[in-house]
Amino acid sequence: MVGEVSAEGDLDVLTIGEMVVDFISDEKTDTLSNATTFRRYLGGSPANIAVYVSKLGGTSAVIAKTGIGAFGKFLKSELQRHGVVTDYLLMDHRTHTTVIFVSSTSATPDFEEFRSGDYLLRPEEVSEEAIDRTSVVHASTFALSREPCRSAVILAFRKAREMGKLVSLDPNYSRRVWPDYKEAQKVIREAYRHVNLTKPSADDARRVFGPDHGPEEYVEMFHDLGAETVVFTMGGEGNLVSEKGKITAHVPARPVEVVDATGAGDAFWAGFLTATLDGNPAERSVLFAREVVEQKLKAKGPLPSEIDREKIYALLDQGAAEDGERNRRAGS
Repeated sequence: MVGEVSAEGDLDVLTIGEMVVDFISDEKTDTLSNATTFRRYLGGSPANIAVYVSKLGGTSAVIAKTGIGAFGKFLKSELQRHGVVTDYLLMDHRTHTTVIFVSSTSATPDFEEFRSGDYLLRPEEVSEEAIDRTSVVHASTFALSREPCRSAVILAFRKAREMGKLVSLDPNYSRRVWPDYKEAQKVIREAYRHVNLTKPSADDARRVFGPDHGPEEYVEMFHDLGAETVVFTMGGEGNLVSEKGKITAHVPARPVEVVDATGAGDAFWAGFLTATLDGNPAERSVLFAREVVEQKLKAKGPLPSEIDREKIYALLDQGAAEDGERNRRAGS
């Protein structure tokens, strides 16, 4: 079990930060230059995670800012359709909803963002009631890239830790989104002072720390920033699980025919947080997350239906039993 969580409220996960409209290309392409037709989806890492937690049977809410026009209404409707609490969603007539164009690809997607409302979330708009209601507060580095949303997220992290909540950060740093690298380093270090759980990908780590390190070194660097549990995702090379400065497991990836990788990391992390809150140790939570992300990789856009949590646990138990039987035969 990761950390100690205070008395549970009626929310499992509260996500803070960017909620955007993703326009994902109908064409499968690594670059937007080759994309001509797009379909709209609810997007933004925190919003995606809230939706996946709800699809897994958990309870989630979002603190974010949009405009009041058609795109803002679309996002609110999508959250409500998936059972996400929208009590803390701010729809402001003085701004527009952020939109991002994304390539549909099995690799890391190409994207171009048109930012407006997402980064205008102010610290005074972060509800302490919402933080008190939840077990986990989650945000991304994208949300830290501009003020006033940066200060809003760090305030939420600080209050969450003071209340004994788990704090989760996705270090999805991009120079395109946040070109001031020195500023980014400073802010990321400040945010990690409050973080329990983090999910860097190999790409994230190279962008945050530079390209000249191995996976184990990157994991150590994230621990040095302050994270207690690091789940380091390496695509086809699997995932490293590290707790309190020590790598405890390597969970291999399995071959999957990838239809769309957009939002795969969000599906994975929603699975991890859900399994963690169910009381599972970190390695089993990663195994649970692997099952969720494999379903996501096989579908374009977000998964359209509910995800059977108990069926996933049954698959894990079956796999563990089969592994145990193979080990027994090998040893006999």
